[in-house]
Amino acid sequence: MTDRTAWQKSSFCGDGDACVYVAAAPGSLVRVADLVDPAHLILATTQAAWADFLEAVKQAP
Repeated sequence: MTDRTAWQKSSFCGDGDACVYVAAAPGSLVRVADLVDPAHLILATTQAAWADFLEAVKQAP
């Protein structure tokens, strides 16, 4: 079976390898993977927790 996940590259990626991809998953999950191998899942969380994380990052000094 082919993975048809629509990975989205972080808007804060530079030219280096320090980059992540994010994708919506079935149900209410969000997946986060590394740049080298987006199929290698490194984090799965709920959409609510992901939204809270993003808000906290945006408010950080």
